[in-house]
Amino acid sequence: MSQGVRTRPEGSGRPLSEAYDTALLDLDGVVYAGGSAIAHAVDSLAVARAGGMHLAYVTNNALRTPDAVAEHLTELGIPTGADDVITSAQAVARLISEQVPAGARVLVVGGEGLRVALRERGLTPVESADDDPAAVVQGYGGPELPWGRFAEASYAIRRGVPWFASNTDLTIPSGRGIAPGNGAAVEVVRIATGAEPQVAGKPLPPMHRETIIRTGAERPLVVGDRLDTDIEGAFNGGVDSLLVLTGVTDGAQLLAAPPRHRPTYVDADLRGLLTGQPEIARESDGFRCGGWTATAGADRLELAGDGEALDGLRALCAAAWTAAGDGSCTLDGEKALARLGL
Repeated sequence: MSQGVRTRPEGSGRPLSEAYDTALLDLDGVVYAGGSAIAHAVDSLAVARAGGMHLAYVTNNALRTPDAVAEHLTELGIPTGADDVITSAQAVARLISEQVPAGARVLVVGGEGLRVALRERGLTPVESADDDPAAVVQGYGGPELPWGRFAEASYAIRRGVPWFASNTDLTIPSGRGIAPGNGAAVEVVRIATGAEPQVAGKPLPPMHRETIIRTGAERPLVVGDRLDTDIEGAFNGGVDSLLVLTGVTDGAQLLAAPPRHRPTYVDADLRGLLTGQPEIARESDGFRCGGWTATAGADRLELAGDGEALDGLRALCAAAWTAAGDGSCTLDGEKALARLGL
């Protein structure tokens, strides 16, 4: 993928599962939400796998171990091995191991996923600032994480112990809605200490490096639901991306996306892996995709025609991103999106 300014989603004459050798799939909001499979995910992934596409599951959620994630996916009907799962816990553990002595103690604020990843790198998880840790690591610990864990982290960090975070996602999707993520917890410690953590997870390079090391992907496609982690991570890694609209990103956020948040492709759900992607044509009065034509007016985006709603959204992206250039589109797209039911 070119690192130039993307002004429209791309087309593909081949199914994406054939054009790319590996799908780097986010989990929350893409494959499942609240523990249950998202509509069409299981069947779509089975077809992609049967066609020869390697499926790897890449998550910023550091709570669960790869074994636990693989078991959950398998129970949902998606046969998965632990080696197919890459977590931000693994990425941050590698980052820490490169900066502290072998066998060093690391104060953990998070769940079992972090502890297992640290042990994999030969490090020793500890629970208290009084255990003389060489580093502090913070990752999502679930809704029951005790408040006292933040205090332990703060005590150590204020003494000058290096601080690492698996990721800084402010929110995480659940079966009941959007909940606070690890980034919200990181803010608690940041406020208490005035320090800044080293961060490993998407969209930053350590996570992309961990993923490529573990998968060996040569033509990867990042598949995600978040612009600021999945899509920006693909941009930072110089690889293509597919945004699915089954998670936190809505149409208005997509139209306003700055260049680093603009996906290569846009589709409703994981069925998008199994199809080609329509071309968006530049016309004198705007951008056409399917039966829709989108234009950028003086203060709003306009949409004419009819057809598949996703084609209308793709045309609107082209009009909005072209108008915005290397910034964010500020034109009002509410009426146009309402025509599409988005």
